[in-house]
Amino acid sequence: MADNPIVSVIIPTYNCEAYIAETLDSVLSQTLGNLELIVVDDGSTDRTCEIVVSHGSRVRLLTQANSGVCAARNYGIREAVGRYICLMDHDDYWFPDKLALQLEQMEGHPEVGLVYSAFIWWHPDEKGVFPDPASFERASFPLGIDEEFSGWIYHLLLLDCWILTSAALIRAEVFDKCGAYDESLPYSEDWDLWLRICREYPVIKLNQPLTLYRQHPKQGNRMARTIDYRTELLGDAATKWGLCSRDGRCITKRQFTQNIALYQREFGLWHLASGNLKTANHSLLQAWLKHPINLKTLAYVPAGLLGWRPKW
Repeated sequence: MADNPIVSVIIPTYNCEAYIAETLDSVLSQTLGNLELIVVDDGSTDRTCEIVVSHGSRVRLLTQANSGVCAARNYGIREAVGRYICLMDHDDYWFPDKLALQLEQMEGHPEVGLVYSAFIWWHPDEKGVFPDPASFERASFPLGIDEEFSGWIYHLLLLDCWILTSAALIRAEVFDKCGAYDESLPYSEDWDLWLRICREYPVIKLNQPLTLYRQHPKQGNRMARTIDYRTELLGDAATKWGLCSRDGRCITKRQFTQNIALYQREFGLWHLASGNLKTANHSLLQAWLKHPINLKTLAYVPAGLLGWRPKW
């Protein structure tokens, strides 16, 4: 571990013995060597801690009773000493030049609070085996900055969560101004943080993908939840801050409303697939009322009552 690290990498983990070693190795193989790597274990019951410890003094292991990913990330942020911070998920992968390319942009643009990049969806084959990271060809992707999703992008975040947690590099002082993770949120906690940061700082997006985003059945975003956290989060943000970024770029009220309807329909369909008809029908009706021209949304209600279920 570096004595005076430029970057602190924080990895919260819970029962990730299948993937944690590959994730750690990708951090330790960065061309930028002046970093500290902190793993916060959130009460794992498998071999995760043993695997982390096997990496020796290059990795600092912190442990806590199971308290959730937000608490684990915040613990790591409090312990970090780097000028820049990365919050990496425990099953993702970084290409070796990830930190070096992002740091170059950060130091060249002192007004920017966050630098993120495109990423590649990392799917397993039919046997559940993930392709070797070296097999991905990045040369076909353009270099440089994605101007559309750089600068003041708060308004764009009202439509989708464009920033992947593992793909971001953040100035440490940003957390002093914007706060850390909201530990009361079990879902969309990253989106909440990006909204707060992008209200206060411009950001930069790099076109080239620097992260592999692993896809597997145990991911939290595949669960049907009792509360539609996405629409609650976005509704609260729009009420508090409006629909415009600080540079005057905005989305329209119609865009925002139709987007909320889309998320409510998705939420309803997830619950319809799970057989939760009351929650599903309520959400589908709310979606249709916001965007009544979309009659297909309304048609899902009688279809569900007759036994139809979505096939994902």
